[in-house]
Amino acid sequence: MTDFSQIVLISVDGGGTRCRAAVGTAFGGVLARAEGGPANAMANFDGAVANIKAAVKEAADSAGISDAVLSRATAHIGLAGVLSDADGERIKTALCYGATTVTDDRVTAVAGAFAERDGFLVSLGTGSFLAVQNNKDIKFLGGWGFHIGDQASGAWLGRKAMERVLECHDGIVPHSDLTLDLFEKFQNDPVAVSNFSFSATPRDFGAFAQTVIATAKANDPHAIALMTQGARYIQASLDALGFQDGDPICFIGGIGASYCNALADGTLSGLGSPAGTALDGGFMLARDAALLAARYDP
Repeated sequence: MTDFSQIVLISVDGGGTRCRAAVGTAFGGVLARAEGGPANAMANFDGAVANIKAAVKEAADSAGISDAVLSRATAHIGLAGVLSDADGERIKTALCYGATTVTDDRVTAVAGAFAERDGFLVSLGTGSFLAVQNNKDIKFLGGWGFHIGDQASGAWLGRKAMERVLECHDGIVPHSDLTLDLFEKFQNDPVAVSNFSFSATPRDFGAFAQTVIATAKANDPHAIALMTQGARYIQASLDALGFQDGDPICFIGGIGASYCNALADGTLSGLGSPAGTALDGGFMLARDAALLAARYDP
């Protein structure tokens, strides 16, 4: 029978801005962590694989774990852009670890935030999604990617703000401090803005999100309008998931807290802190998989 205590575990949380990796053992917990570049499988498959490998290698080196041991490790990889089993199998084959499960990053985020508790999760980083967990049954909403989804996310805010910049340039609506600031970053050249949009990644657009958030706090009309639109999406999504005032809810991601003041009264009455991160969730899921395999290993 496999010695469960000696099984090496790998957890990866990968998104449009960065990937994080943790390695450890079932009983020893996380021994080392590392961080690397973006790992959105849909946006850049080869880049995602390379960044995952580099982050896992860095963490393993810090923990004194050899490449040979990594090749036998139990891993759970949670990545933005994994929308099908075929996507997961492709990532799994490219990574060449041991017993590996690949899911989208929503699964690891819920596992980290709630463990076995029930509640509603609002994830707002470079991308976005919402979820509800009830008796271990999870329902997701959103997370369909930057081009047709990720509403209220950092990338969405940045893209919408740049759309507003060009509307102001065209004279459809008047400029504000937000649009003037963003336009100046492109030397007030609408062609430069347009050219930027053709190759910009979600991470590139997300870089403007904090400017939107800051100017909204300063009562900029365009920034407030964008934050209000994002908040309406969040509220409608919670309603679609069956949320009621007072239900347990938590926010994760770099810009989640920025929407709190724009949500309806009562939405945050059950607000709590997440139990852990998506990286913690991936490690927990890898541990559960290793334990299950050890139990049935003859």
